[in-house]
Amino acid sequence: MLEQNEAFELIRKAQSGDENAKSVLVENNSPLIKSILRRYKNKGVEYDDLYQLGCIGLLKAIKNFSTEFGVKFSTYAVPMIMGEIKRYLRDDGYIKVSRTTKTLSCKIAYYIDSVKNSEGRSPSVDEIAERFGIEPQEVVFTIDSSKMPVSIYDKGDDEQGQAIFEKLTDGDQTDSTIEKMLIKESISKLDEREKKIVLLRYYKDKTQSEVAKVLNVSQVQVSRLETKIIEKLRESFK
Repeated sequence: MLEQNEAFELIRKAQSGDENAKSVLVENNSPLIKSILRRYKNKGVEYDDLYQLGCIGLLKAIKNFSTEFGVKFSTYAVPMIMGEIKRYLRDDGYIKVSRTTKTLSCKIAYYIDSVKNSEGRSPSVDEIAERFGIEPQEVVFTIDSSKMPVSIYDKGDDEQGQAIFEKLTDGDQTDSTIEKMLIKESISKLDEREKKIVLLRYYKDKTQSEVAKVLNVSQVQVSRLETKIIEKLRESFK
């Protein structure tokens, strides 16, 4: 198993065109792909075909990953792998969710609500994983399978009280972990000041006034910059 820093270095090399680094990453993440495939057995698709789909999802994750996302690569890769498989299976109808997953999703939802009510924030994926004694990847799978809203969809304590996902999609209710990751991918293309504004506003729940103090600008300037950022991100989704 690769250490996190080693994985990050291989990802950097792979993104620069190093095929050997890419092969090492695929080989080391093969157990992750196989663990995900177990959830999609008995779907009438050959295992080798599913594995190839998983590899495609993993390669997309390698291509788009950034350490700025603030998550482990495996946590980022899981919804990308699942998304590739689910897109393939979509034509065959609804993908059933097991009773165990439904039960866990209810427990996670209750835990998220309790943390929100007591602490005024949403717990992180790692916190949820520790609370239920499961891997972060399992949390991501459960959230995605049950379409549960998590932090990036939550309304911060800002003047407008609207989640960044709602701003980007005009309230479209297609919330899934895949879309949250795609939002992060789009954010990675912003300039440094724009990234900082998004980080402070939507990940650290700072108000526009608080962001203005950090950047040493007026609240009005922050509001204008934020509007510009949202429009730029919306364009990336078209």
